[in-house]
Amino acid sequence: MNQRSGWRSILLPTESNIEDLYKRRLTRCKVKGAGKPFNIPIQDRSSCFKFPLIKLVLVVIIGGTMVSFLYSPDVDQLSHSGSRQNFVNRWIWGGLDPRYVSDLDVNWDDVMKVIEKLGEKNDYQGVGLLNFNNSEISYWKHLMPDATHVALQLDYADKNMTWDSLYPEWIDEEQEKEVPVCPSLPKPETLRKRLDLIAVKLPCRNEVNWSRDVARLHLQLAAASLAASAKGLYPIHLLFITERFPIPNLFTCKELVVRDGNVWLYKPDVNVLRDKLQLPVGSCELSLPLQDRERVYSGNPQREAYATILHSAHVYVCGAIAAAQSIRLSGSTRDLVILVDETISVYHRSGLEKAGWKIRTIQRIRNPKAEKDAYNEWNYSKFRLWQLTDYDKIIFIDADLLILRNIDFLFGMPEISATGNNATLFNSGVMVIEPSNCTFNLLMEHINEIESYNGGDQGYLNEIFTWWHRIPKHMNFLKHFWIGDEEEVKQKKTSLFGADPPILYVLHYLGVKPWLCFRDYDCNWNVDIFQEFASDIAHEKWWRVHDAMPEQLHQFCSLKSKQKAQLEYDRREAEKANYTDGHWKVRVQDRRLKKCIDNVCNWKSMLKHWGETNWTDYEFLNPSPPAISTASLSGL
Repeated sequence: MNQRSGWRSILLPTESNIEDLYKRRLTRCKVKGAGKPFNIPIQDRSSCFKFPLIKLVLVVIIGGTMVSFLYSPDVDQLSHSGSRQNFVNRWIWGGLDPRYVSDLDVNWDDVMKVIEKLGEKNDYQGVGLLNFNNSEISYWKHLMPDATHVALQLDYADKNMTWDSLYPEWIDEEQEKEVPVCPSLPKPETLRKRLDLIAVKLPCRNEVNWSRDVARLHLQLAAASLAASAKGLYPIHLLFITERFPIPNLFTCKELVVRDGNVWLYKPDVNVLRDKLQLPVGSCELSLPLQDRERVYSGNPQREAYATILHSAHVYVCGAIAAAQSIRLSGSTRDLVILVDETISVYHRSGLEKAGWKIRTIQRIRNPKAEKDAYNEWNYSKFRLWQLTDYDKIIFIDADLLILRNIDFLFGMPEISATGNNATLFNSGVMVIEPSNCTFNLLMEHINEIESYNGGDQGYLNEIFTWWHRIPKHMNFLKHFWIGDEEEVKQKKTSLFGADPPILYVLHYLGVKPWLCFRDYDCNWNVDIFQEFASDIAHEKWWRVHDAMPEQLHQFCSLKSKQKAQLEYDRREAEKANYTDGHWKVRVQDRRLKKCIDNVCNWKSMLKHWGETNWTDYEFLNPSPPAISTASLSGL
């Protein structure tokens, strides 16, 4: 039974159905007079048959009207009607799906201004309209009278589908118990007509969480699918009517032809769209398989780079140097670009440069919602990455991680590709971005209005790029043991940390960083709230990379006197608490203890004043050495 005959059989009674209806009605009349001869007075007969006959006539009339209506040419003017069966169901059971309804009044003057940018309107043979009502479709016909207007059909997403369905916090990446599968969003009907312009009206129902809206995503993916399905070589434009910006990494600002008010006109690269539409609809599946032994990617090495950023403190200089070393050890020859601000001294810049980083000096960007001198005051400086427009793709990495296996193949992934974090969010510690000045401007335009869930750049970026692509967690594996992890889980993580040859691609060091600990053991063991980050195996792996660096770069990982005192203080506190791991018993042999880089070298004397005002922070106690000369590293 085809779709049309299916709903017709439901709505229109057949002869057998009518006969059954009469019999059931007649039976009810007989029950009323049970025990009496079958002798119904005329008035009783009337009461039994009068109303059913009227109802049957009404049913036939209504059914006939529906058939005429649905098979008339005018039904194609039902924007977002979906299949005729779904339209009937919505018409009977409650009308339009409120998730897809946009209350935005269309400013037709703005639409007209944007259409004028298309050039000769006569060149546009087909205009596809999605999610517009009948009166709005009439306006479109008035604006472009010479074009053929097609009200595009799209079934609604399942009512039980939520953003969490598309972006779950966790999926079984190893497929140990199940194969992750994304829920499906209905696709638009394939058209044989040429469409030069596809116009879509987007809902914006939730002012706070408007970008995490299933219907809004569905409509944009449907528009992209229609554009990507074009067979000819003619240009295709997409026009969105919306108060808020469309998905910025699906319809990029570089493809934005013009915007006027709530009208956005794009000329997308349909080949790029086709590639993006091959990816899972959300993070409910991996966009890159975990088990792929031969990841072959050539790309354009001159237009691709690894990048990181240092601002407001030099404490991560050693980490950045080690990260550069690990990238080179993995076999990558891509450029290494580091963004630094004026607070990073000439001395530290010289070390970064000799490690292979190309230095780019930036002006910091203040987080307007951060407290003065807070840890997150300047972390919006990361947005400067999008200004690296001499590259097409950037793999951003935090400065506190190691690349254990070559990840150059990630340059083949679109913006934003990253591992999952908590809830529906991605972790920005490793992510693929596509530099663009207009994307940078988009990030800057909204810093006063968008709230970051964690007060930092990761939370902010998750509000802008809600459509992201999950890569395996092995490509940004966190050095972290969850409280409550079973011993089997802990052992599995530990074996991953120490595997040789490595299984993990990237190991991300959380907690106190290895270069800020004694090299003898992971100092996270000595502080109860940091013990979830402690792993001697991972700690040792970082130091092996350190030792492989040119010896002249080791000085950038020296310990300041205050940090030595902090480590000894924590060790003594662990001894007092008699921590069962027993690391506080280890006799420290770290040679950096005997090397002083401060004006105050007796760090043990600092312990007498520990907890008092941090007088050891004064600048005169921490002078910067002179920069490394080129000659000193000429042999590296």
